[in-house]
Amino acid sequence: MLYSLHVKDLALIKEQEIEFTKGLNVLTGETGAGKSVLIGSVNLALGSKADKDLIRTGAEYALVELTFFVDNEKTKDKIKEMDLPIEEDGTVILSRKIMDGRSICKVGGENVTVRQLRELGELLINIHGQNDNQTLLQRKKHLDILDSFIGKSVIEEKKKLKEVWKRHEDIKAKLDETDMDEATRKREQDLASFELEEIENAGLKEGEDEELEARYRRMANSLKITEAAGEAKELLFGEEGVSASDAISSALQRLIAVSSYDENVKEVSNQLGDIDNLMTDLGHSLSAYLSDLEFDDEEYNDTENRLDLINHLKDKYGNSIEDILKYAEEKQKQLDILSNLEEEREKLKKELNASLEEAKKICARISDIRKKNAKVLAAQMKQALIDLNFLDVQFRIDVIPMEDHITSGGYDEAIFMISTNPGEELRPLSEIASGGELSRIMLALKTVFADQDDIASLIFDEIDTGISGVTAWKVSEKLGKLASNHQIICITHLPQIAAMYDRHFLIKKGLSDSRTITSISKLSDDESIDELGRMLGAGEVTDAVRQNAREMRTKALNSKA
Repeated sequence: MLYSLHVKDLALIKEQEIEFTKGLNVLTGETGAGKSVLIGSVNLALGSKADKDLIRTGAEYALVELTFFVDNEKTKDKIKEMDLPIEEDGTVILSRKIMDGRSICKVGGENVTVRQLRELGELLINIHGQNDNQTLLQRKKHLDILDSFIGKSVIEEKKKLKEVWKRHEDIKAKLDETDMDEATRKREQDLASFELEEIENAGLKEGEDEELEARYRRMANSLKITEAAGEAKELLFGEEGVSASDAISSALQRLIAVSSYDENVKEVSNQLGDIDNLMTDLGHSLSAYLSDLEFDDEEYNDTENRLDLINHLKDKYGNSIEDILKYAEEKQKQLDILSNLEEEREKLKKELNASLEEAKKICARISDIRKKNAKVLAAQMKQALIDLNFLDVQFRIDVIPMEDHITSGGYDEAIFMISTNPGEELRPLSEIASGGELSRIMLALKTVFADQDDIASLIFDEIDTGISGVTAWKVSEKLGKLASNHQIICITHLPQIAAMYDRHFLIKKGLSDSRTITSISKLSDDESIDELGRMLGAGEVTDAVRQNAREMRTKALNSKA
């Protein structure tokens, strides 16, 4: 559940801390008081688009922080799988700091991406606003809703279908590539033969280019290397003057001559003897190296020409010898196909038909699963709609196979069909539902889904648009029942819904230091009665109005009992 919301310097909010409770949290206030800012702040903390204009005038940044308590073990496991921090007691803290040009997102104090914030938010809370009702008018969304209701069984079949359909599309692409006349086939074949022959004639070996480049680099700089190595040899072993080698040998002889007089001198002479031996080995190595540096112009030209050939092939066929050899393998396969084009096309056609038939079988299984579960969802929706004062409602989900229109998700279309009045035939939802009806239908859908998912918290932003009277009470009672096993945060303008509160908050505008601010405060029971009186439409909250509000509150409490 959402334990608290902390907002600082966002829009008209200077700084606000709100602690929510289990059950139904109701937020009310005059039109224009800033109720949308509350939903906006939660959405920001969950990764929605941030705008620097949201920063309160004069502030350096805006901050939104959400604290959740997670007690569902599946949700905990999913958070851990996302490699995001969660406290041992189930506490998860999300924050977002919005600055000019950028924002910083954190979970448990660790920096995360906006995408990670969104994915985590989807596990913790479900937000429903007025605009979400419009998704019910989009037929293509109906199939998504049905599949979400079905869950694992349809997900597994769709995964299989996706793999088969990708293979089908790949085969189709290969078949299209081989669709050519004789002249084109001959031209492709000649080009492939030329390229393959050019690569094969080069006789390439992996790693050859690196070896050649090292040798060429040594040859190209041989003069400098020879001079440096020769000078080093002369300094160490030269005959003119006293060389380092001669000096070491002379020093060694002098120490050996006196080593019998002192053990310490003997130790030093042994060390010098080791150096003398090393000098001898070094002299042999330098001589051998200088000998290896000797090469003729023909060897140099051969190395240069070989490198030029390899680099030419790299420019045409790949960035490395490995890439070039892989290209040659592909050309050989292409040649084999072009040499037996008709046989290859027949083979591809058989594979294409086989993959299509396999896809159709999976589509049929998916369709059967959808049709079976469509009846279950429709029955649950009908009962939920009856609870929301659709007394004579009929609801059906038509799953229509479109066998000539297969996609990676199957070949079905789904249409929500409804009749809200007795004697009327069922018609597509998009054709008959009014604004108020859409709100209730969406609420019914949310309550059905809430019973089967692991999301503990739901936010409803003015879902009561277009309803009143008895219907408003039915919606209120439905929210009350839903709040018995979910945390509900509801922004409403209907007193019937507000009266069902477990905790009541008032959102209002005021002045502070000559500036407009939005504040949110938790109401006591007496304060809630006054707010319910205001919502009842009374210009002045009199004792009679308070009595009506108390009766409304009592009725709400009795419906919960």
